[in-house]
Order: sequence, then structure tokens, then C-alpha cells
Amino acid sequence: MKIIFIRGLVAAGLAVTLAGCATSGAPDSAEGGETRPSSTVLTSCGRKLKVAAPPERAISLEQNATEIMLSLGLEDRMVATSYQTDPVLPHLAAQYKKVPVLARQYAHHEATLAKEPDFLYSTLSSAFADDAAGSRAAWQKLGVPAYLSVHDCENPGHTPDKVTFDAVFDEIKDIATVFGVGERGEKVVGDLRDRLERAVAAAPKDIDAKVMWYYAGTSTPYVAGRGGLPSTVSKLTGVANVFDDIGQKWPEGNWEEIAERNPDVIVLADLTRGGDGDSAEAKKRFLRTNPVTAKLDAVRANRFIVVPGSAMDPSVRAVALVEELSKGLKRLYG
Repeated sequence: MKIIFIRGLVAAGLAVTLAGCATSGAPDSAEGGETRPSSTVLTSCGRKLKVAAPPERAISLEQNATEIMLSLGLEDRMVATSYQTDPVLPHLAAQYKKVPVLARQYAHHEATLAKEPDFLYSTLSSAFADDAAGSRAAWQKLGVPAYLSVHDCENPGHTPDKVTFDAVFDEIKDIATVFGVGERGEKVVGDLRDRLERAVAAAPKDIDAKVMWYYAGTSTPYVAGRGGLPSTVSKLTGVANVFDDIGQKWPEGNWEEIAERNPDVIVLADLTRGGDGDSAEAKKRFLRTNPVTAKLDAVRANRFIVVPGSAMDPSVRAVALVEELSKGLKRLYG
């Protein structure tokens, strides 16, 4: 089986550690009675960033970052967003409409610069490619801090081997600290922790199920290996990720190997981008009509669980992945 890295991961970079916080002069008063620090220093993917004051002209460079900022009520501090991959979470839709969309996909450097940002944020390193917004180092020279999630660092050595929910929550709190809305961050994280605990408790216990996480592709399927969010969620809910022995978070698979492993349950990512095998229904049609996959136990027994594709990334949607898997397993196994 040939294995490669894909998708620029997903992820959501997440255990960015607050290196320290320094304040000069009198702090500003923020909404909701919070206090905004006048200066924050943190480390993001090995790069030290100094945010001189809570940003007022921030740009989120892709949807995961956008939804984290909106969850913190920061739409009034955003001059643009870009790269919407899925419909925005319903409870954030009204806030999202208030933020100008800079580009359908990644915004180029010139367009980004023209918005005069004072902070850039992405959970994907591809947003800082030369043919996108440009490198974080280049933005730093311009005096603009550029925050990147740790699960997709430019240097893989700065990226942890596995996704954890603590790391997801740490990132949310880091962004809240940068913008001086720490209490909001604690509230968002507290709500997510409560949902996570309930979802794990709701999963059926003592089931012996091998699960395959099927992200995209028909001629070449992309599946979840070890270390990514699906691997973490599998362990939390007591099932086995059928490709957890592959030491890459999103390996490229083949159907013959999948047939040999013969998963009991297939989790289907429902993607809205319209590519080969992207939607859950397209995946089901392929699996039922392909001579190799039609014989899989999961296909013959119709043991499918459908989840939003974006929920497989480390983000504010990550807890929903546990919720959907728990509900699906309960439906299949009681």
C-alpha cells in the first residue's frame, strides 16, 4: 500500500503555547467588562509573535480560523475572511454575513495587504504559501503577526504526532487572549468540554467494531491513519480505527487493502466541494457498485455513519465529530 501525506492537514493547529504576556500602559476596556492587554507575546509553530494591541483589522484566511473567531464574537475586529469550504455553522451565519469575503479560495498577498491587516490567522499552512497570502516571515517583516495552528506547521518538527482536544481548546483560548476576550474563550471552551463529555458518555460501550474513516476519492481513497482527529475520536468512543497502524494522519489507500481489512463501519465525510466521491451519497453509490467494495461487511450491512467533512479537522467543529459518531454507533449497535 502506497502511503503519502495529503490535505495540508487539517487541522487546526492547536497546542500553540502562550509564551508570555506583557502589558505596557493602561489596559483598554473591552466589551462585556473584560480587560484588553496592550501587548501579548506568544509562540506559533516555532515563531515568536508580538501582538502590540488587540487586533482591530484581522483577517481569517480559511474557514476553521473564521469559525473560531466568530465563536469568540470577533466579527467586529475582522476586515475580511476567505476560503469558505462548507456552509458556515448555522449559529454563526448572521455574524459571518457581517465580514467581507476577500476571496472564494485563498486570497493572494496583494489583496490581503490591501486590506491593511494587523493580524492574520489560519489553521492551514497552505494559506501562507507564496501563491496565497505569502509567508509568515514576510508578514512579520511588515509588522503583521501571522498565527498558524500547530497541527499544520510549515516545519513538521513543530507539529505534534497526534491531535488532542486539549490542544484544540488551547488554541481557542490563545486567540481569545490575543484579542483581550479571555472570558469569552473560557466560556466557549467550557461549553465544548461539556458537550465532549456528554458525547463520549453516550457512545455504546464494549462494542468490537473496526471503523474506516473515508474522506474523499474513488479511484484513490483518502482515509484516516494514526494521529489525526478521527484516530483520537475513535479511541475516545471505544472503537478501532482500521488504519491506525499507518503512521500518517491522512494516508492514500487502495481498495484491495481496504477489502483485506474489511471494516465493520464506514464513516463517510460529506463534502460540499463537488469533487470525485466528495458527497456522502456519491461515496455510498461507489461503494455499492464497485465489485471490490460491494463485498465489504460494512457495505452489505449498510453500516454507514455520515459526518460533515469539515468536522474531521481540529476546529470548533471537532466535538461535533464525537457527537455524530456516538449517535451513529448507538443507532447501529444499540
